[in-house]
Amino acid sequence: MKIRTKVLTTAAAAMALVAIPAMALAATASTDPKVLMAKYISAAGAMAVSAIMAGFAQAKIGTAAAGTLAERPEVATMLIVLQALPEIIVLLGFVSALIISG
Repeated sequence: MKIRTKVLTTAAAAMALVAIPAMALAATASTDPKVLMAKYISAAGAMAVSAIMAGFAQAKIGTAAAGTLAERPEVATMLIVLQALPEIIVLLGFVSALIISG
C-alpha cells in the first residue's frame, strides 16, 4: 500500500512538472499581463527549484567527498566529477526558464 501511494505521489509530481511549463508555453502569442506574469513566475519557479535542489545535492556530495578524500585520496578526480554533476541540473533549469519566458 505504501509503494502504491509513493508511485501515485511521484506520478502527480511529474504531471505537475510537465503541465505547468506546458501551460506557460501554450500562451506564447498572448500579450495579456496575467499570462505574461504566469509565464515569468513559472520560469522563475523552474530556475529556483533546480538551483535549490542542486544546492542540496552538492551539500550531500561535498560532505561525503570530504570523508572519502580523507580515507582514499586517489579518488579525487571522480569526486570532482560527482560534485559538478548537480550543476548540470541548474543549467537545465536555466535553459527551461529561458524557453518558458522567451
